[in-house]
Amino acid sequence: MKNYFKIVTFIIMTLVVFSCKKNTNSESKTTTVSQELSKSAEDILGNPKYLAMSYGGYREVDHDIEPTIAQLKEDMKILSAMGVKILRTYKVHLPHASNVLKAISELKQEDASFEMYVMLGAWIDCKNAWTDMEPDHNQESERNAVEIKEAVRLANKYPDIVKVIAVGNEAMVKWAASYYVQPWVILKWVDHLQELKKSGTLSKDLWITSSDNFASWGGGDTEYHVEDLNKLIAAVDFLSVHTYPMHDTHYNPVFWGVLESEKELSEVEKIDANMLRAKEYAMSQYNNVRNYMKSLGVDKPIHIGETGWATTSNGHYGPEGSKATDEYKEALYYKHMREWTNEEGIACFYFEGFDEQWKDAANPLGSENHFGLINLKSEAKYAIWDLVDKGIFEGLTRDGKPITKTFNGDKDELMKEVLVLPYKQ
Repeated sequence: MKNYFKIVTFIIMTLVVFSCKKNTNSESKTTTVSQELSKSAEDILGNPKYLAMSYGGYREVDHDIEPTIAQLKEDMKILSAMGVKILRTYKVHLPHASNVLKAISELKQEDASFEMYVMLGAWIDCKNAWTDMEPDHNQESERNAVEIKEAVRLANKYPDIVKVIAVGNEAMVKWAASYYVQPWVILKWVDHLQELKKSGTLSKDLWITSSDNFASWGGGDTEYHVEDLNKLIAAVDFLSVHTYPMHDTHYNPVFWGVLESEKELSEVEKIDANMLRAKEYAMSQYNNVRNYMKSLGVDKPIHIGETGWATTSNGHYGPEGSKATDEYKEALYYKHMREWTNEEGIACFYFEGFDEQWKDAANPLGSENHFGLINLKSEAKYAIWDLVDKGIFEGLTRDGKPITKTFNGDKDELMKEVLVLPYKQ
Protein backbone atom coordinates (compact mmCIF):
# COMPACT_ATOMS: atom_id res chain seq x y z
CA MET A 1 0.00 0.00 0.00
CA LYS A 2 2.86 2.35 0.91
CA ASN A 3 4.49 1.59 -2.44
CA TYR A 4 1.22 2.42 -4.17
CA PHE A 5 1.08 5.87 -2.53
CA LYS A 6 4.76 6.46 -3.39
CA ILE A 7 4.06 5.68 -7.05
CA VAL A 8 0.99 7.94 -7.17
CA THR A 9 2.88 10.75 -5.44
CA PHE A 10 5.79 10.39 -7.90
CA ILE A 11 3.42 10.55 -10.88
CA ILE A 12 1.66 13.65 -9.51
CA MET A 13 4.97 15.43 -8.81
CA THR A 14 6.24 14.59 -12.32
CA LEU A 15 3.10 16.02 -13.90
CA VAL A 16 3.41 19.20 -11.82
CA VAL A 17 7.05 19.71 -12.82
CA PHE A 18 6.26 19.07 -16.49
CA SER A 19 3.31 21.46 -16.31
CA CYS A 20 5.46 24.18 -14.71
CA LYS A 21 8.19 23.68 -17.28
CA LYS A 22 5.66 23.86 -20.12
CA ASN A 23 4.16 27.03 -18.66
CA THR A 24 7.64 28.53 -18.24
CA ASN A 25 8.48 27.81 -21.89
CA SER A 26 5.15 29.29 -22.93
CA GLU A 27 5.79 32.39 -20.81
CA SER A 28 9.29 32.68 -22.30
CA LYS A 29 7.89 32.63 -25.83
CA THR A 30 5.22 35.15 -24.86
CA THR A 31 7.89 37.41 -23.35
CA THR A 32 9.97 37.19 -26.54
CA VAL A 33 6.98 38.12 -28.71
CA SER A 34 6.08 40.91 -26.29
CA GLN A 35 9.61 42.30 -26.52
CA GLU A 36 9.46 42.23 -30.32
CA LEU A 37 6.09 43.99 -30.33
CA SER A 38 7.46 46.70 -28.06
CA LYS A 39 10.46 47.42 -30.34
CA SER A 40 9.29 50.52 -32.14
CA ALA A 41 10.45 52.45 -35.19
CA GLU A 42 12.02 54.91 -32.78
CA ASP A 43 14.20 52.12 -31.38
CA ILE A 44 15.56 50.95 -34.72
CA LEU A 45 15.61 53.87 -37.17
CA GLY A 46 19.04 55.47 -37.13
CA ASN A 47 20.49 52.70 -34.96
CA PRO A 48 23.73 51.46 -36.64
CA LYS A 49 22.93 47.96 -35.38
CA TYR A 50 19.85 48.04 -37.64
CA LEU A 51 21.07 48.94 -41.11
CA ALA A 52 18.33 49.79 -43.61
CA MET A 53 17.95 48.70 -47.23
CA SER A 54 15.49 49.17 -50.07
CA TYR A 55 14.41 45.76 -51.27
CA GLY A 56 12.82 44.12 -54.26
CA GLY A 57 13.21 40.39 -54.79
CA TYR A 58 12.37 40.21 -58.49
CA ARG A 59 14.82 38.15 -60.53
CA GLU A 60 13.25 38.08 -63.99
CA VAL A 61 12.79 40.55 -66.82
CA ASP A 62 9.07 39.77 -66.67
CA HIS A 63 7.72 41.64 -63.66
CA ASP A 64 4.73 39.29 -63.52
CA ILE A 65 7.02 36.49 -62.32
CA GLU A 66 6.93 36.81 -58.54
CA PRO A 67 9.83 35.58 -56.39
CA THR A 68 8.91 32.52 -54.36
CA ILE A 69 8.77 32.44 -50.58
CA ALA A 70 11.92 30.29 -50.65
CA GLN A 71 13.74 32.91 -52.76
CA LEU A 72 12.62 35.70 -50.46
CA LYS A 73 13.87 33.77 -47.44
CA GLU A 74 17.24 33.34 -49.15
CA ASP A 75 17.41 37.09 -49.61
CA MET A 76 16.41 37.81 -46.03
CA LYS A 77 19.23 35.60 -44.74
CA ILE A 78 21.76 37.31 -47.01
CA LEU A 79 20.67 40.80 -45.99
CA SER A 80 20.61 39.83 -42.32
CA ALA A 81 24.17 38.53 -42.62
CA MET A 82 25.11 41.98 -43.99
CA GLY A 83 23.75 43.63 -40.85
CA VAL A 84 20.56 44.78 -42.56
CA LYS A 85 17.60 44.60 -40.18
CA ILE A 86 15.10 47.02 -41.76
CA LEU A 87 13.69 46.74 -45.28
CA ARG A 88 11.72 49.24 -47.32
CA THR A 89 9.33 47.69 -49.82
CA TYR A 90 6.19 48.66 -51.71
CA LYS A 91 3.87 46.62 -53.98
CA VAL A 92 1.07 45.88 -51.51
CA HIS A 93 -1.10 45.52 -54.63
CA LEU A 94 0.99 42.50 -55.66
CA PRO A 95 1.93 39.33 -53.74
CA HIS A 96 5.46 40.69 -53.21
CA ALA A 97 4.88 42.78 -50.07
CA SER A 98 2.75 40.22 -48.26
CA ASN A 99 5.13 37.42 -49.29
CA VAL A 100 8.13 39.35 -47.91
CA LEU A 101 6.32 39.64 -44.59
CA LYS A 102 5.37 35.97 -44.68
CA ALA A 103 8.96 34.98 -45.43
CA ILE A 104 10.26 37.03 -42.48
CA SER A 105 7.57 35.59 -40.21
CA GLU A 106 8.52 32.02 -41.17
CA LEU A 107 12.21 32.73 -40.57
CA LYS A 108 11.38 34.07 -37.11
CA GLN A 109 9.43 30.92 -36.34
CA GLU A 110 12.37 28.80 -37.49
CA ASP A 111 14.93 30.85 -35.56
CA ALA A 112 13.85 32.91 -32.55
CA SER A 113 16.97 35.10 -32.88
CA PHE A 114 16.17 36.22 -36.44
CA GLU A 115 15.31 39.92 -36.65
CA MET A 116 13.98 41.85 -39.66
CA TYR A 117 11.60 44.82 -39.74
CA VAL A 118 9.80 46.53 -42.58
CA MET A 119 8.90 50.02 -43.73
CA LEU A 120 5.81 49.19 -45.76
CA GLY A 121 4.95 51.50 -48.64
CA ALA A 122 1.50 52.28 -50.03
CA TRP A 123 1.67 53.51 -53.62
CA ILE A 124 -0.19 56.78 -54.26
CA ASP A 125 -1.26 58.04 -57.70
CA CYS A 126 -3.20 60.93 -59.20
CA LYS A 127 -6.40 60.37 -61.17
CA ASN A 128 -5.81 58.77 -64.61
CA ALA A 129 -2.22 57.80 -63.75
CA TRP A 130 -0.71 55.12 -65.99
CA THR A 131 -3.62 55.32 -68.47
CA ASP A 132 -4.11 56.75 -71.95
CA MET A 133 -5.94 59.69 -70.38
CA GLU A 134 -4.30 62.92 -69.24
CA PRO A 135 -3.17 62.65 -65.60
CA ASP A 136 -5.18 64.92 -63.32
CA HIS A 137 -2.71 65.97 -60.66
CA ASN A 138 -5.35 67.80 -58.65
CA GLN A 139 -7.39 64.65 -58.00
CA GLU A 140 -6.38 61.30 -56.61
CA SER A 141 -6.80 57.79 -57.91
CA GLU A 142 -9.55 55.66 -56.37
CA ARG A 143 -6.91 52.98 -56.05
CA ASN A 144 -5.18 54.90 -53.25
CA ALA A 145 -7.82 53.89 -50.70
CA VAL A 146 -7.26 50.23 -51.57
CA GLU A 147 -3.48 50.60 -51.11
CA ILE A 148 -3.90 52.21 -47.69
CA LYS A 149 -6.44 49.59 -46.57
CA GLU A 150 -4.08 46.76 -47.53
CA ALA A 151 -1.13 48.43 -45.80
CA VAL A 152 -3.21 48.70 -42.63
CA ARG A 153 -4.25 45.05 -42.89
CA LEU A 154 -0.65 43.89 -43.25
CA ALA A 155 0.57 46.15 -40.44
CA ASN A 156 -2.02 44.60 -38.13
CA LYS A 157 -1.30 41.05 -39.30
CA TYR A 158 2.46 41.47 -38.74
CA PRO A 159 2.79 44.05 -35.94
CA ASP A 160 6.11 42.54 -34.85
CA ILE A 161 7.56 43.21 -38.34
CA VAL A 162 5.91 46.29 -39.86
CA LYS A 163 7.22 49.33 -37.99
CA VAL A 164 6.56 52.10 -40.54
CA ILE A 165 3.92 52.83 -43.16
CA ALA A 166 5.05 55.18 -45.93
CA VAL A 167 2.29 56.96 -47.84
CA GLY A 168 3.50 57.27 -51.42
CA ASN A 169 6.85 56.93 -53.15
CA GLU A 170 8.11 60.09 -54.86
CA ALA A 171 4.42 60.93 -55.18
CA MET A 172 4.72 64.71 -54.77
CA VAL A 173 7.78 65.51 -56.89
CA LYS A 174 6.68 67.10 -60.15
CA TRP A 175 9.12 65.33 -62.42
CA ALA A 176 7.03 62.21 -61.70
CA ALA A 177 4.75 63.51 -64.45
CA SER A 178 2.82 60.26 -64.92
CA TYR A 179 1.36 60.13 -61.43
CA TYR A 180 2.33 62.88 -58.97
CA VAL A 181 -0.27 64.26 -56.56
CA GLN A 182 -0.62 67.48 -54.61
CA PRO A 183 0.53 67.40 -50.96
CA TRP A 184 -3.07 67.46 -49.69
CA VAL A 185 -3.52 63.89 -50.95
CA ILE A 186 -0.57 62.60 -48.94
CA LEU A 187 -1.69 64.66 -45.94
CA LYS A 188 -5.18 63.18 -46.15
CA TRP A 189 -3.89 59.61 -45.84
CA VAL A 190 -1.24 60.42 -43.24
CA ASP A 191 -3.94 62.02 -41.09
CA HIS A 192 -6.14 58.96 -41.63
CA LEU A 193 -3.41 56.60 -40.42
CA GLN A 194 -2.61 58.81 -37.45
CA GLU A 195 -6.28 58.69 -36.47
CA LEU A 196 -6.19 54.88 -36.67
CA LYS A 197 -3.28 54.97 -34.22
CA LYS A 198 -5.23 57.20 -31.84
CA SER A 199 -8.26 54.90 -31.97
CA GLY A 200 -6.15 51.80 -31.33
CA THR A 201 -6.79 50.30 -34.78
CA LEU A 202 -3.06 50.61 -35.46
CA SER A 203 -0.23 50.34 -32.94
CA LYS A 204 0.69 53.64 -31.33
CA ASP A 205 4.35 52.73 -31.89
CA LEU A 206 3.88 52.45 -35.67
CA TRP A 207 5.46 55.44 -37.40
CA ILE A 208 3.82 57.12 -40.38
CA THR A 209 5.70 59.00 -43.11
CA SER A 210 5.85 59.70 -46.82
CA SER A 211 8.94 58.79 -48.82
CA ASP A 212 9.79 61.52 -51.30
CA ASN A 213 12.42 63.55 -53.11
CA PHE A 214 14.28 66.16 -51.07
CA ALA A 215 12.72 68.96 -53.14
CA SER A 216 9.21 67.72 -52.30
CA TRP A 217 10.05 68.10 -48.60
CA GLY A 218 10.90 71.76 -49.09
CA GLY A 219 14.63 71.30 -49.63
CA GLY A 220 14.62 72.64 -53.18
CA ASP A 221 12.54 75.03 -55.25
CA THR A 222 10.16 77.31 -53.39
CA GLU A 223 7.28 76.11 -55.61
CA TYR A 224 6.98 73.21 -53.15
CA HIS A 225 6.66 75.55 -50.15
CA VAL A 226 2.89 75.35 -49.81
CA GLU A 227 0.67 75.22 -46.74
CA ASP A 228 -0.36 71.59 -47.26
CA LEU A 229 3.30 70.55 -47.27
CA ASN A 230 3.81 72.45 -44.01
CA LYS A 231 0.84 70.62 -42.51
CA LEU A 232 2.22 67.30 -43.77
CA ILE A 233 5.58 67.95 -42.13
CA ALA A 234 3.72 68.54 -38.87
CA ALA A 235 1.64 65.37 -39.33
CA VAL A 236 4.27 62.71 -40.09
CA ASP A 237 6.35 60.99 -37.41
CA PHE A 238 9.53 61.51 -39.44
CA LEU A 239 10.55 62.74 -42.88
CA SER A 240 11.77 60.11 -45.36
CA VAL A 241 13.99 61.94 -47.86
CA HIS A 242 15.40 60.75 -51.20
CA THR A 243 18.71 62.04 -52.53
CA TYR A 244 20.43 60.86 -55.72
CA PRO A 245 23.72 62.59 -56.54
CA MET A 246 24.28 59.99 -59.27
CA HIS A 247 21.30 61.28 -61.24
CA ASP A 248 22.52 64.82 -60.78
CA THR A 249 25.87 64.03 -62.37
CA HIS A 250 23.75 64.55 -65.50
CA TYR A 251 20.89 66.82 -64.42
CA ASN A 252 22.74 69.18 -62.07
CA PRO A 253 26.49 68.46 -62.30
CA VAL A 254 27.63 71.38 -60.13
CA PHE A 255 29.74 69.01 -58.01
CA TRP A 256 30.80 66.62 -60.76
CA GLY A 257 33.93 66.57 -62.91
CA VAL A 258 37.64 67.23 -62.50
CA LEU A 259 38.45 70.69 -61.23
CA GLU A 260 41.37 72.76 -62.51
CA SER A 261 43.08 72.28 -59.16
CA GLU A 262 42.77 68.47 -59.49
CA LYS A 263 44.35 68.02 -62.92
CA GLU A 264 47.68 66.84 -61.52
CA LEU A 265 46.07 64.13 -59.38
CA SER A 266 46.03 60.47 -60.38
CA GLU A 267 42.84 59.16 -61.98
CA VAL A 268 41.92 57.34 -58.76
CA GLU A 269 42.51 60.48 -56.69
CA LYS A 270 40.28 62.45 -59.06
CA ILE A 271 37.51 59.90 -58.60
CA ASP A 272 37.97 59.86 -54.82
CA ALA A 273 37.63 63.66 -54.71
CA ASN A 274 34.46 63.58 -56.83
CA MET A 275 32.83 60.88 -54.76
CA LEU A 276 33.55 62.84 -51.60
CA ARG A 277 31.77 65.80 -53.21
CA ALA A 278 28.87 63.48 -54.13
CA LYS A 279 28.47 62.63 -50.45
CA GLU A 280 28.63 66.31 -49.51
CA TYR A 281 26.02 67.05 -52.19
CA ALA A 282 23.67 64.47 -50.62
CA MET A 283 24.35 65.95 -47.20
CA SER A 284 23.48 69.43 -48.48
CA GLN A 285 20.11 68.22 -49.78
CA TYR A 286 19.41 66.55 -46.44
CA ASN A 287 20.39 69.74 -44.59
CA ASN A 288 18.20 71.87 -46.88
CA VAL A 289 15.18 69.76 -45.86
CA ARG A 290 16.14 70.04 -42.21
CA ASN A 291 16.51 73.81 -42.48
CA TYR A 292 13.10 74.16 -44.10
CA MET A 293 11.50 71.94 -41.47
CA LYS A 294 13.04 73.97 -38.66
CA SER A 295 11.92 77.23 -40.31
CA LEU A 296 8.38 75.98 -39.64
CA GLY A 297 9.14 75.50 -35.96
CA VAL A 298 9.14 71.71 -36.35
CA ASP A 299 11.85 69.37 -35.04
CA LYS A 300 11.46 65.75 -36.11
CA PRO A 301 13.77 62.94 -37.22
CA ILE A 302 14.78 62.95 -40.88
CA HIS A 303 15.97 59.70 -42.42
CA ILE A 304 17.21 58.80 -45.91
CA GLY A 305 14.39 56.87 -47.57
CA GLU A 306 16.36 56.21 -50.75
CA THR A 307 19.80 56.81 -52.15
CA GLY A 308 22.08 54.71 -54.31
CA TRP A 309 24.59 54.50 -57.13
CA ALA A 310 24.28 52.35 -60.25
CA THR A 311 27.22 50.36 -61.63
CA THR A 312 26.24 50.30 -65.32
CA SER A 313 24.61 52.72 -67.74
CA ASN A 314 24.41 53.06 -71.49
CA GLY A 315 22.57 56.36 -71.07
CA HIS A 316 23.12 59.63 -69.23
CA TYR A 317 25.55 58.22 -66.66
CA GLY A 318 27.73 55.92 -68.75
CA PRO A 319 30.74 56.24 -71.08
CA GLU A 320 29.01 58.71 -73.38
CA GLY A 321 27.47 60.66 -70.50
CA SER A 322 28.70 61.73 -67.06
CA LYS A 323 30.89 58.61 -66.66
CA ALA A 324 29.50 58.06 -63.18
CA THR A 325 28.60 54.37 -63.20
CA ASP A 326 31.04 51.63 -62.24
CA GLU A 327 31.66 49.43 -59.21
CA TYR A 328 34.50 51.50 -57.79
CA LYS A 329 32.39 54.66 -57.62
CA GLU A 330 29.42 52.75 -56.19
CA ALA A 331 31.67 51.34 -53.46
CA LEU A 332 32.92 54.77 -52.46
CA TYR A 333 29.41 56.21 -52.36
CA TYR A 334 28.10 53.28 -50.31
CA LYS A 335 30.97 53.61 -47.83
CA HIS A 336 30.56 57.39 -47.53
CA MET A 337 26.80 57.21 -46.97
CA ARG A 338 26.98 54.43 -44.40
CA GLU A 339 29.72 56.18 -42.46
CA TRP A 340 27.94 59.55 -42.42
CA THR A 341 24.47 58.26 -41.56
CA ASN A 342 25.69 55.77 -38.93
CA GLU A 343 27.70 58.49 -37.22
CA GLU A 344 24.76 60.92 -37.24
CA GLY A 345 22.09 58.41 -36.21
CA ILE A 346 20.28 58.59 -39.56
CA ALA A 347 18.62 55.54 -41.11
CA CYS A 348 19.75 55.12 -44.72
CA PHE A 349 17.54 52.85 -46.84
CA TYR A 350 20.23 52.22 -49.42
CA PHE A 351 18.94 51.44 -52.89
CA GLU A 352 19.28 48.52 -53.24
CA GLY A 353 20.25 45.06 -52.06
CA PHE A 354 20.01 43.18 -55.37
CA ASP A 355 19.95 44.06 -59.05
CA GLU A 356 16.51 43.78 -60.65
CA GLN A 357 16.22 43.53 -64.41
CA TRP A 358 12.53 44.36 -64.85
CA LYS A 359 13.00 48.05 -64.08
CA ASP A 360 14.26 48.79 -67.59
CA ALA A 361 13.23 45.55 -69.25
CA ALA A 362 13.76 46.75 -72.83
CA ASN A 363 17.29 47.96 -72.08
CA PRO A 364 19.48 45.46 -70.19
CA LEU A 365 22.25 48.03 -69.75
CA GLY A 366 19.91 50.70 -68.38
CA SER A 367 21.09 52.12 -65.05
CA GLU A 368 17.83 51.24 -63.25
CA ASN A 369 18.71 47.55 -63.59
CA HIS A 370 22.08 47.92 -61.86
CA PHE A 371 21.69 49.63 -58.48
CA GLY A 372 22.15 46.45 -56.45
CA LEU A 373 25.06 45.52 -54.20
CA ILE A 374 24.67 41.93 -55.44
CA ASN A 375 24.09 41.14 -59.11
CA LEU A 376 21.86 38.50 -60.70
CA LYS A 377 24.78 36.04 -60.86
CA SER A 378 24.87 36.07 -57.05
CA GLU A 379 28.11 38.05 -57.17
CA ALA A 380 28.87 40.68 -54.55
CA LYS A 381 29.94 43.94 -56.14
CA TYR A 382 33.12 45.70 -55.02
CA ALA A 383 31.27 47.69 -52.32
CA ILE A 384 30.87 44.53 -50.23
CA TRP A 385 33.86 42.41 -51.26
CA ASP A 386 35.09 42.82 -47.69
CA LEU A 387 31.99 41.01 -46.41
CA VAL A 388 32.82 38.05 -48.65
CA ASP A 389 36.37 38.07 -47.24
CA LYS A 390 34.96 38.03 -43.71
CA GLY A 391 33.00 34.87 -44.53
CA ILE A 392 29.58 36.24 -43.61
CA PHE A 393 27.97 34.59 -46.64
CA GLU A 394 29.34 31.12 -45.92
CA GLY A 395 26.56 28.56 -46.18
CA LEU A 396 24.21 31.06 -47.86
CA THR A 397 23.10 30.89 -51.48
CA ARG A 398 20.93 32.88 -53.87
CA ASP A 399 19.07 30.78 -56.40
CA GLY A 400 21.39 27.90 -55.53
CA LYS A 401 24.60 29.90 -56.08
CA PRO A 402 27.03 30.90 -53.34
CA ILE A 403 27.84 34.60 -52.98
CA THR A 404 31.17 35.22 -54.72
CA LYS A 405 32.93 38.38 -55.92
CA THR A 406 32.55 40.18 -59.23
CA PHE A 407 35.67 40.12 -61.46
CA ASN A 408 36.67 36.93 -59.58
CA GLY A 409 37.91 39.22 -56.84
CA ASP A 410 40.60 40.74 -59.06
CA LYS A 411 40.73 44.47 -58.29
CA ASP A 412 43.13 45.17 -61.14
CA GLU A 413 40.54 43.80 -63.59
CA LEU A 414 37.81 45.81 -61.90
CA MET A 415 39.81 49.04 -62.18
CA LYS A 416 40.16 48.54 -65.95
CA GLU A 417 36.38 49.10 -66.17
CA VAL A 418 36.40 52.31 -64.11
CA LEU A 419 35.35 55.33 -66.15
CA VAL A 420 37.71 58.31 -66.31
CA LEU A 421 35.93 61.47 -65.20
CA PRO A 422 35.16 64.44 -67.47
CA TYR A 423 36.85 67.78 -66.88
CA LYS A 424 34.70 70.66 -65.76
CA GLN A 425 34.28 73.39 -68.36
